[in-house]
Amino acid sequence: MTDTPTEEAATQPSVEDLAERFRIARARRAEIALEDRSLKAVEKDVVWTLYEGRTWKQVGEILGFSGSRAEAIARGR
Repeated sequence: MTDTPTEEAATQPSVEDLAERFRIARARRAEIALEDRSLKAVEKDVVWTLYEGRTWKQVGEILGFSGSRAEAIARGR
């Protein structure tokens, strides 16, 4: 994965204005949080789809973790 120009600006000392570096970092964190919520929604949908006709234990085995973790993901925990 490569850094975006925004990430590079926030993490490199080339942006000397510390307030600007802070704003850039905060904006990127907000973007990442939005992407994370979208991906969690995909995971949740996949888990619920796999659950149809299966037990939580079976879903967990398919995905490589416990049944209780599969159920927790499905319920948004």
